Amino acid sequence: MNRYDGRMIFRTSNDLYLDELKARGLKAFRYFATPVMHEFDEEDLSDIDEVGHIWSMGDRYYKLAAKYYNNPELWWVIAWYNGKPTEAHVEIGDVVSVPLPLWKTLSLLGV
Repeated sequence: MNRYDGRMIFRTSNDLYLDELKARGLKAFRYFATPVMHEFDEEDLSDIDEVGHIWSMGDRYYKLAAKYYNNPELWWVIAWYNGKPTEAHVEIGDVVSVPLPLWKTLSLLGV
């Protein structure tokens, strides 16, 4: 299971990209639709527990996902839950919450 499962895939060969397509030897680019995730209220999150992690040098979402979920590909769950889509949005000393159990968190997302 990963964040691309079930997402629509689009292809573009728009004239705007002709030079880049030619440079890469491609006929079209393939890209995924951006997911739409809604915000959850306190009632939605009442069954979710959190483990707090103090962000330090060298931390990465995929490392936290590997530690808590045994799957580094689920890094995006932690990023989404914290409202910080990339590590660049987290500063040293910030507390990052890891939502548990994973299956309940994923069920909220409809995954």
